[in-house]
Amino acid sequence: MEETQRSRPGWQRLVLRLVGGGLLVTTGAVHLDLYLTGYRSIPTIGGLFLFQVIAAFLLGAGTLASAGRLVSAAAAGFALSTLGGYLLALRIGLFGFREVRTTTGIVAGVIEVAAFAVLAVIAVGPGVQPRPMARSARGNSLLERLEVGLPGGGWAVAALSLTAAVLLSVSVALTGPGGSASSGALFEIRTIGGVAVVTNNRGFTLYWFVPDTSSKSNCNGSCAAYWPPVTGSPAAGPGVTGKLGTIMRSNGLTQATYDGHPVYTYIGDAAPGQANGNDIDLNGGLWHEMVASG
Repeated sequence: MEETQRSRPGWQRLVLRLVGGGLLVTTGAVHLDLYLTGYRSIPTIGGLFLFQVIAAFLLGAGTLASAGRLVSAAAAGFALSTLGGYLLALRIGLFGFREVRTTTGIVAGVIEVAAFAVLAVIAVGPGVQPRPMARSARGNSLLERLEVGLPGGGWAVAALSLTAAVLLSVSVALTGPGGSASSGALFEIRTIGGVAVVTNNRGFTLYWFVPDTSSKSNCNGSCAAYWPPVTGSPAAGPGVTGKLGTIMRSNGLTQATYDGHPVYTYIGDAAPGQANGNDIDLNGGLWHEMVASG
């Protein structure tokens, strides 16, 4: 009976390690996909995504390989900080970048909450019960107290996990769905990177999508979350000589066109004067900055 009591917590911790490490690797895989499909072009954010991917895989592997509390605590803190970064980018922006609500982002957030809960339980919960003789030899040492676990640690983890889940739910609900249109169809000509390109009236570069036609946009749903279509009837600012027009999008909105191309902005452009979306392959095709007509 005594041996059964000792081994059962060990098996429970092993299962928690497998689940927690697996969740951490999963969130790393999600961020890797996002990094490769567009986020790598966003200044600062791209580097943070790459760091997140590497750290998630390393900490996930460490959690699977080691039963140490320190590794689990570091992994739990990492999962919580990743979630915090997402919420900041979603609500107020991070390093000049404002995130949009997408299904992928929500799924990643849920995984991070779950990963924190599981990994934190490993870090503060009871460990494998020591043998009576070994316990007597160590007496009431700090190591022994850590092996027993932190009093009330489970309640603290539950409270933090619930708080994180509530903050995620509220932030997602208040942000609204991704794919909102970019208003302001007054076109201007600005020089960005030595090239005269068409921008909106706030100085953000306009892009065209290779799979589009002159009468139809093929960027909808999650694609439009990253490439907000410019809506409304376009107007030409000084120096704009290209042909302006409109098309009707599948959701009933009017989208502006320039020289027969539906035009968009890019969420990876954190400030006017950037063209981070030029010549990247994302959301099913190539994107190019709209060069001014000569």
